Amino acid sequence: MARQRTAARKQHTFADTFEAIVENCERVIQGKEESVRLALMCLIAEGHLLIEDVPGVGKTSLAKAIAGSLGCDWQRIQFTPDLLPSDVTGVTVYNRAKGTFDFRPGGVFANVVLGDEINRASPKTQSALLEAMEERQVTVDSVTYALPAPFMVIATQNPTEHEGTYPLPESQLDRFLMRIRMGYPARAAEIEMLDAHGSADPMDDLEPVASAEEVQAMTAVVVDIHVAPSVKGYIVDVAAATRDHPSLSLGMSPRAALALQRASRARAATEGREFVLPDDVKEVAKPVLEHRMALTPEAALGGMLAGDALDDVLAAVPVPTGRSAGPA
Repeated sequence: MARQRTAARKQHTFADTFEAIVENCERVIQGKEESVRLALMCLIAEGHLLIEDVPGVGKTSLAKAIAGSLGCDWQRIQFTPDLLPSDVTGVTVYNRAKGTFDFRPGGVFANVVLGDEINRASPKTQSALLEAMEERQVTVDSVTYALPAPFMVIATQNPTEHEGTYPLPESQLDRFLMRIRMGYPARAAEIEMLDAHGSADPMDDLEPVASAEEVQAMTAVVVDIHVAPSVKGYIVDVAAATRDHPSLSLGMSPRAALALQRASRARAATEGREFVLPDDVKEVAKPVLEHRMALTPEAALGGMLAGDALDDVLAAVPVPTGRSAGPA
């Protein structure tokens, strides 16, 4: 009984903090509650977020709203073709006064890193983020430096068919827990946006509503969310089905299966549950998996999308039901 009361208090604190961050972000981003919630799920699942869409739909504003809502250190890196890897990770310079070599941290040394238009930088610079995103550390001149906790990269990019872009390779896309798209706002939301942004920038008045310690406490709640053996089996079956799908040349990797479980736990926590349901897996499947899968040339020429193949898989794989899919 005491354990249940403790879990209930944790969930109550989790829900209050999560909703406070959502509401704060929505002061800047109107009519995009689902995008905001997915982005925050990515944060509490200790993942990194890729926001892809056409210019002008609020990609950077969402990233800045999340960073501004957290009492954490944050940095913005504007990715351009002439950006160097050392601008991201840092560089060792000679200190003539002391006669020593000193390390000057790059923009990646922050709790929240906003990588704006990441696909405008060269592949060499893009790859500078790989170690930081996967291992939460940076190695410069054979010396390894730990990054602060929590640590999250929120990157924005324009669609790859736009001029002046360098498509991210599969290895780098795989480092992002989720990829989301903003889309155009509904009419009422766009009118609200005109009112909110017409005379001032809402970011100017945005105050933090959660601390770094609270974010870490939320991630601890997510880690403890129960995943039943049948739900784990469901995730593995989905992974196997993507690898066998005739329209996919690249299906889910084991890392993708782990990512799907992490995101499903985060969604369950935001719903106030201590266990994952198959519905949680299905709800986060597209933002977690679409960017990790590759179509065959024939399927791509036929106009098929990775999301279409994923829909086929989710419709075909049997969903566990009954007590086996719930708490132990």
